[in-house]
Amino acid sequence: MNQEFLLITGGTVYDPANGIDGQVRDLWIAGGKLVAAPTDPTIRPNRTLDARGLVVMPGGVDMHCHIAGSKVNAGRKMRAAEKRTAEKVERTELTRSGTLGSVPSTFATGYKYLGMGYTTAFDAAVTPLLARHTHEEFADTPCLDKGFFVLTGNNHYILNAIRDSEPERVKNFLAWLLSAAKGYAPKIVNPGGVEVWKQLPSGNVTGLDEKVGHFDVTPRQIVREIVRAANELNLPHPAHIHCNQLGMPGNWQTTLETMRALEGYRGHLTHIQFHSYGGGDGDENTFNSKVAQLADYVNSHPNITVDVGQVLFGETTSMTGDGPLGYYLANLSQSKWYSNDTEMESGCGVSPIKYRNKNLVSGLQWAIGLEWYLLVSDPWRVAMSTDHPNGGSFLAYPQIIRLLMDRSFREEALARCHPEVRKRSQLGDLTREYTLQEICIITRAGPARMLGLKHKGHLGIGADADITLYSPHDDKQRMFEMPRYVLKAGEVLIDDGELRATPFGKTIHVAPAYDSARVPHIRDWFQEHYSLQFANYPVAVDELAAVEVVS
Repeated sequence: MNQEFLLITGGTVYDPANGIDGQVRDLWIAGGKLVAAPTDPTIRPNRTLDARGLVVMPGGVDMHCHIAGSKVNAGRKMRAAEKRTAEKVERTELTRSGTLGSVPSTFATGYKYLGMGYTTAFDAAVTPLLARHTHEEFADTPCLDKGFFVLTGNNHYILNAIRDSEPERVKNFLAWLLSAAKGYAPKIVNPGGVEVWKQLPSGNVTGLDEKVGHFDVTPRQIVREIVRAANELNLPHPAHIHCNQLGMPGNWQTTLETMRALEGYRGHLTHIQFHSYGGGDGDENTFNSKVAQLADYVNSHPNITVDVGQVLFGETTSMTGDGPLGYYLANLSQSKWYSNDTEMESGCGVSPIKYRNKNLVSGLQWAIGLEWYLLVSDPWRVAMSTDHPNGGSFLAYPQIIRLLMDRSFREEALARCHPEVRKRSQLGDLTREYTLQEICIITRAGPARMLGLKHKGHLGIGADADITLYSPHDDKQRMFEMPRYVLKAGEVLIDDGELRATPFGKTIHVAPAYDSARVPHIRDWFQEHYSLQFANYPVAVDELAAVEVVS
């Protein structure tokens, strides 16, 4: 059978991974991939998109969001009243109905990501015991390729192995766990702190060298041993780290110690904005930015990458695998709160939250996020995120892009904040403005590289034909809110703002090798401590509709 070709012709291409910065290029697509132009002059494309005057980029990659699973469902239930007034997605011949708000429904999530030009998203925190639920929601989320990170930083089996100084046991269990859950990378959330919270009312850890009761290990050991194991397994994304003391004044020192605890191994620190605070003792009068000190360390240590967790002003929903943080936020705001402890593995907290530009702390959080983008010298090592929905909706990405590309717009926004924000941060002194090439890096090429996704985030031969075409505009927020075309695997899904098709995409996971002789020990421990039968724990490949295994 003859191969069908699609040609995108005359577009201004931004493809940082291949050194293309605003050059007019043609792109040939066949079988869902970018291919070389045919050498046979008789071959003609079956369809041609005229991209003259349009900006062409790879599809967006969100490497840190919360879009599926038990915590997201809890958020949807908690914010039921919000659904009455939130924007709705109407049912059509192509679409299923859905709602937006701070925690959108599955269908709305897929449609809206695609509508901004995003084609891949990773959920940031899934407890392996509930992985099957997350996969079910992935199967209900259209238009995106998806994956998730598996919570490990408070897993009892891992803590026991670290206490017993058995690094091979840690490594083999980690590989088995990722394979069982069909996850993509290990996630470390408040290492040891969530377990202390589950043991003691209002418990937590305050630093990297505080002992975790019963297990006699420290957060520093947990970070070091999981990161070491992940690196030795050669995982494409070795470790995704949510540091201790998130949101607490003075936590920047804990963050710096966590960076040092990597001991040169590759590691990714997530929603770094929430971990970059000076001050102490919960005193608002001492709260300030410490981005400069942390960014200096990141700039000089190429083993570290970060995503920002940008705060936007307005109401949203906090959801986190950090149980004690959820409790803290609920008490701080005197709002309703949901907490869940998952046996042997993790905990979580969900609570409404509102950020106000006239509030000093909220304003500083907003400024601190922008400082991270502007102070990390290499855009390949900082990725765009709002920690959706914790800092704000993923739908705010175009607004963040304008803040980074337009200094005057940024200055106007800063002027509307509490006056102390300028004094306690460097944002007002930063003149850097991002280029389109740098925006392409932090929203596409960089996240794909950090995740080890060799076929995404670029437009070279063999890449997935996930492509977004934008109409240039002086207002970069407007430009990035409404793509002219969006292609997923070579199929045009968005044409002039109209949805043309709604495929469901793939689930991306890893399947690292492990010593099968270790499984009986895992099974015996599991049968002794879990309420679920061991045989029912792993997710089978045939339970997933479409998969891509990354090695």
